[in-house]
Amino acid sequence: MPDLFGETEPGVAEVVPFDGGARAYSYSVPAALKDTLQVGQLVRVPLGGRVSLGVVWKYPAEPLVGTKLRSIVVLEHEQPVMTPDCCKLAEWMAGYYGCGLNSVLETVLPAAVRKGVRPVLRRMLSLITPPEAEALAKMRRKAPRQAQLIDFLSAQAEPADRAKIAADLGIGPSAVAALIAAGMIKEVTSVQWRVAYDDPFSEGETVAAAGHILNPEQLAAVASVTETLDSKAFRAHLLHGVTGSGKTEVYVALIRKVIAEGGSAIFLVPEVALTPQTVGRLRSRLADLGAKVVVWHSHLSAGERFDAWMAMSLGQARVVVGARSAVFAPLPNLRLIVVDEEHEPSFKQGETPMYHGRDVAVMRASLLGAACVLGSATPSLETWKNATADRYVLNTMPKRVDDRPMPAFRIIDMRREILHSKGQHILSRELVEGIRERLQKREQSILFLNRRGHSRSLVCPDCGEAVQCARCSVSLTLHRTNDTARCHLCNHQERAPVVCPQCRSPKVRWKGYGTQKVEETIAQLFPRAKVARIDADTMGKKDLFRQVLSDFRAGKYDMLLGTQMIAKGLDFPRVTLVGIIDADLSLQLPDFRAAERTFQLLTQVAGRAGRGQLEGVVVVQSFQPASDPIQFAKRMDFQGFAAAELGKRSEFGYPPERHLIRHIFRGRNAEKVHFVAEAWVKELERLHPGVAEIRGPAPCPFEKIQDQHRLHIWYLVSGVKTFLGALLPLRAKFLREEDVIDVIDVDAQDCA
Repeated sequence: MPDLFGETEPGVAEVVPFDGGARAYSYSVPAALKDTLQVGQLVRVPLGGRVSLGVVWKYPAEPLVGTKLRSIVVLEHEQPVMTPDCCKLAEWMAGYYGCGLNSVLETVLPAAVRKGVRPVLRRMLSLITPPEAEALAKMRRKAPRQAQLIDFLSAQAEPADRAKIAADLGIGPSAVAALIAAGMIKEVTSVQWRVAYDDPFSEGETVAAAGHILNPEQLAAVASVTETLDSKAFRAHLLHGVTGSGKTEVYVALIRKVIAEGGSAIFLVPEVALTPQTVGRLRSRLADLGAKVVVWHSHLSAGERFDAWMAMSLGQARVVVGARSAVFAPLPNLRLIVVDEEHEPSFKQGETPMYHGRDVAVMRASLLGAACVLGSATPSLETWKNATADRYVLNTMPKRVDDRPMPAFRIIDMRREILHSKGQHILSRELVEGIRERLQKREQSILFLNRRGHSRSLVCPDCGEAVQCARCSVSLTLHRTNDTARCHLCNHQERAPVVCPQCRSPKVRWKGYGTQKVEETIAQLFPRAKVARIDADTMGKKDLFRQVLSDFRAGKYDMLLGTQMIAKGLDFPRVTLVGIIDADLSLQLPDFRAAERTFQLLTQVAGRAGRGQLEGVVVVQSFQPASDPIQFAKRMDFQGFAAAELGKRSEFGYPPERHLIRHIFRGRNAEKVHFVAEAWVKELERLHPGVAEIRGPAPCPFEKIQDQHRLHIWYLVSGVKTFLGALLPLRAKFLREEDVIDVIDVDAQDCA
């Protein structure tokens, strides 16, 4: 058929337009693109009465008999923006997580790519034929600017930027044009990659270029994964190593092998801002191989994201470090995916598609026949069960490097402590004494409390009211820095009340404590101590977090006080005391994973102590000192905890025994939300009896957020695909109430 290239070509390609719904459309391929079109390339295609940007999904595709196809309009970039395996991965995600292909593409591809951002082009000048000496002398008299440009380009080993020449030398366009017309110089256009490698992490921690000599356990782990890499077949490995056992050195050794053999690697971390040490280590250890490392983080601009994405696609960068979305990096010849701290909840996306970065990493590796390494001192029970059932290879590192001892673990029963306390009872006597001792020895301490703010609730003793957020079903938290009461769900703020809003009683009292109040207490007890507080309230400024950590490492602070932001991946050799101020906090959550999360958090935070030559101590303050997570964490006994917890999960059929799918209903009208959710359950049970064990509908723990009333239903199923095959068609027909939004969360991690 006729096309914009003026020729007829019977070839057919399937394209997924970004605004064309969750499906692929067939288009004819212009003759000029017949031999160059590839799966994953970005093209513009007619869609209805407009031209849309989309991705080539299948080529060549089956021709549609008797159908006149419209033609691809233009190829946007020669280089594909998605690898073929990522196209298959996106299809799997759409099916497994029960969402449209378009919503998956919005996650897989950066917005800059989907919106057609173009690279910045640079106009470069180079010398072709220098004039003879006599001609050059004449040029110096009659056209000194042209002669100056000739002299400048003669001294350059590579083409020079035209704009920079104009700015630095003051040479105008007429002089350049005259020399181009005379055939003495030429102008070429090249792509300017803005910050594919140049980002704040390039100024990160200083790390020696030479690696450590690996111990026998590290060597065994490297050899095991190397066997998988050499086989060119997919296999997932769980690297279960205690905190401080040197897992990062294993990752670096494996990445070096992959790069040396011409492959690429993805390194997933829970939060990029927490890993300047890892980035610095990778860059220094890969420098001799000429490997560039892209750091994929939230502070990149749209243009920077586009440039980094295309640099990876072109193979100019062969390693990417990033959070969960880096799993989609378009790296050619991808042979290794590392997921560090694989147990972290932050690998689960909180909006559609609600994918888990760890599980997507395993699936992508399986599609490629690559190796996937999941690392953690406290693996998720899902991963642990896969490893112990031989679905994953289990590699263990039960000792710290150089046989450094694990920190001593002291549990303080705060019920007794309060009885003996005089005045403040936030910090136990033993913890206070431990801090004082570290200050005298010029050693450092870390204090952990997973609650920001000053006081967590305002209570009136006269009427019993607690001041709640008007839009959410939670109490307001006092923030003393600006004397406001704030909601941590919707960020509503108001002046901190001095009388009860209900009965006007002046007897109102703030109860509980957060990091701000702990900071005040430390200032009273140790007025000369230098304390850095790290939480969401203090770390809003770009790169401030990394700067504080760098200053702490340099010894500019005596103590680090913070929330879970300081619980992951930090390595400070001078820290010999870690205080966990309220170890029971996560145990109070209405979540069957509460014990697992508590154990993981305690173990990870405790692992920050004693990582250098000095021995460490962990002081755990608890009102439930006999609870399983605390007792198993004290003994650093992950296997014992896992066995006990898996027994309980099996009894109730909770994950990993079965899959958990959470179905959330929300809307402004509480009665309508209840009616729709209850009617839905009845219809599902009527048409598909026994398709799942159904729990609910029931109010969510946070029953109202931002004026949205929330109910949830739990489905416990043996197979996700079978269940969604029944649920999704019914959902499309039945759930059409515009005032009630429903969201499906497969393998849900958040029950709030």
